[in-house]
Amino acid sequence: MEPPGSRTSLLSVADLDEEVNLLSIHMFLVLRILFSNSLTASSIFEYPESGPGVPVTETTQTCTGRVHVDTQVATDGKTALKARKQAAALADPESGPGVPVTETIQTCTGRVHMDTVPRIASRAHLMPGETPKTQIMRGLPCEKYPDRWSQAMMMPPMRGPPPYMCPDRWPPPYMASGPPVQVRPPKGPALDQPLGLRDCSAAFGSARPRASPEAVEGEGDNSLYTVTVLIKGLYSENVQLRLNSLKKLSTIALALGVERTRTELLPFLTDTIYGESEVLLALAEQLGNFTGLVGGPDFAHCLLPPLESLASVEDTAVRHRAVESLRQISQKQTPVGLDTHFIPLMKRLARGEWVTSRTSACALFTSCYPRASSAGKADIRQCFHSLCSDDTPMVRLAAASKLGEFATVVELESVKSEIIPLFSSLASDKQDSVRILAVDAGVSMAQKLTHEELASLVMPTLRQAAVDNSWRVRYMVADKLSELQKAVGPKITQSDLIPSFQHLIRDCEAQVRAAAAHKVKGLCENLPTEGRETIIMNQILPYLKELVSDQNQHVRLVLASEIMGLPTILGKDNCTEHLQPLILAQLKDKCPDVRLHIISNLHCVNEVIEFHQLSQSLLPAVVELAQNAKWRVRLAILECMPSLADQLGVELFDKNLKSLCMDWLVDRVSAIREAATTNLRKLVEKFGAEWAQNTIVPKVLTMATAPNYLHRMTALFSISELSEACGQEMTTKQMLPVVLKMAGDQVANVRFNVAKSLQRIGLMLDTGSLQGKVKPVLLMLRQDEDIDVQHFALEALRALTLIQ
Repeated sequence: MEPPGSRTSLLSVADLDEEVNLLSIHMFLVLRILFSNSLTASSIFEYPESGPGVPVTETTQTCTGRVHVDTQVATDGKTALKARKQAAALADPESGPGVPVTETIQTCTGRVHMDTVPRIASRAHLMPGETPKTQIMRGLPCEKYPDRWSQAMMMPPMRGPPPYMCPDRWPPPYMASGPPVQVRPPKGPALDQPLGLRDCSAAFGSARPRASPEAVEGEGDNSLYTVTVLIKGLYSENVQLRLNSLKKLSTIALALGVERTRTELLPFLTDTIYGESEVLLALAEQLGNFTGLVGGPDFAHCLLPPLESLASVEDTAVRHRAVESLRQISQKQTPVGLDTHFIPLMKRLARGEWVTSRTSACALFTSCYPRASSAGKADIRQCFHSLCSDDTPMVRLAAASKLGEFATVVELESVKSEIIPLFSSLASDKQDSVRILAVDAGVSMAQKLTHEELASLVMPTLRQAAVDNSWRVRYMVADKLSELQKAVGPKITQSDLIPSFQHLIRDCEAQVRAAAAHKVKGLCENLPTEGRETIIMNQILPYLKELVSDQNQHVRLVLASEIMGLPTILGKDNCTEHLQPLILAQLKDKCPDVRLHIISNLHCVNEVIEFHQLSQSLLPAVVELAQNAKWRVRLAILECMPSLADQLGVELFDKNLKSLCMDWLVDRVSAIREAATTNLRKLVEKFGAEWAQNTIVPKVLTMATAPNYLHRMTALFSISELSEACGQEMTTKQMLPVVLKMAGDQVANVRFNVAKSLQRIGLMLDTGSLQGKVKPVLLMLRQDEDIDVQHFALEALRALTLIQ
């Protein structure tokens, strides 16, 4: 018995003519002659469903052995199909479920697979010198079995030598005379040559994926065709075909098995890495999940060569994806594999001639360092040191971006002796982009060191960064203030961070001031409780007063968002004396967004600042914003009305803001009108139905007769919203008659909105009102000439169960 993976021919035919023996040396053609289209390659594929195949022995006219559950054996004009139920009870440890057979077929020796369909042809329609098997190859039906067409020869008529046959042996004797025979159109796809991948075409040509039992029962097994197309697509010039094949690379690997994937597929991919960025990106992504397809962690190093090539290409996206795949593989490799294969790869990338390989190497240190040996860790730290001092700014930039991450996995002693000097060097680099990333690395290292070590090793460098010549570096320090504060503790915060904050809040660049102002609330909240108010009042609030009148609008806007979080920290007395003037000043700011931020966050100061103290400045600001030319500003202040009404009370609200709420109902922007109807319902829920009956409902009902149909539709929307808050009685007596009257409106949009409104308010009405008032109107609308009116009327009738 030949072991799985053998590349010898599946069968050797004993009694074929000389011509057929000539063809038998070409495995693919012999297989097509002997079997149907589902058996076209050798048994080196080992599929879990079917096993490596079934051994059979050669006799004069008998083939014995174990044939799988769905094998059809042609015998003397009859097809023997063993019962599946009987076969399912049997199990062969080598070949899987199967049934023992002893049937008379053509003599054969080899391994019979689950999808084997041997054929017997009569000697009818023979050309001169032709045998039954060559007759089948030509696609002719058997004389005795006219319904049995051979699907083995899935090729057009052969008018010349096939690519796998020597020209001097062409044509065979059986094709020496007679016209070319037209092959019957096959059910399956055409295979015009053996499977192949350029130099390894012979190896792939012997591979055959076996079909599942379900596939055998159908029209035919297309699994071979699928793998053939995928393999051909790998070296196609068409980018889309290559991309499709690479996305299904795992399918090809499963078909080949782990050994051939390692020895043939991966070397082919390594030697033929080329093409568009999309192709390379797909390949890099697929290889990251290939560990199980090459035999597990012990063979994961086989995936490194192609990924090493991909990690050196120019395209940034491809490099990043290749690096991510390398990191995934390193997590699955054994410690021995790391020292033997992965760390040498990383060293080759770090010492590569091209910048791209060295930048890719910077991202690999963290993933393999924790599981490397002591010698391997020393090599890794040495490689990282060389990259941090590289002559190319791009490499130093990549190293600085990974410095903080690398410091988290390095031993503490190595951090203090080797990583901190690298941090200081990068923080003083000539390129400001490198110094920016060094600041971020300093935050990561601060979380690993003690306060004493921070004060002596890290903080001097960060203090220097806060006054750096580049505003971008200073911006990074301001942006990382809260994270630094949590890492360094209260003592270093007071001695180092607050002075740096004071310097940044007065920076000459508006972006830096805005970044510092954005950290005000977090900085104050994280201060120690004891002495916090004193620190804020003496060292932070005086600097915030300068920002209230800052020339840059964005800085004032950020301050308006942050300053409303301080009242709960400072307490009532300090807020009234020191913080309230700042809030009042911002309520008078010339920028509407600043005023809007203050108004929308007024609920934050209700507990510490009496509202009537703000009302004199607040109400004029609200009225001005409500009439702003920008509709988004009007919408934002409209959404603040329920909370303002709760703070002002009924009397002040009716006096100052009620008219604004009614004016919004006729705003020229639809979103404002829609939000105004929802605002009315919220106001009624706060002030009660009686207030609505006296102030809101009469004005809404008056809008039902407005000349503008948009205003009439807004009245319908308002009635639908108010009916839920006003109750059944007010809805039935005051609102329902108006809605029913509007059913005769000349505008179809109004009429179908009447149907929608009746559907909504009808849920609150009693049965008498529904049957006596609502149903007749909906039936009338059901007969309307407009199709939309009919549709919504029918929906309302069904929703209210007025019709079946």
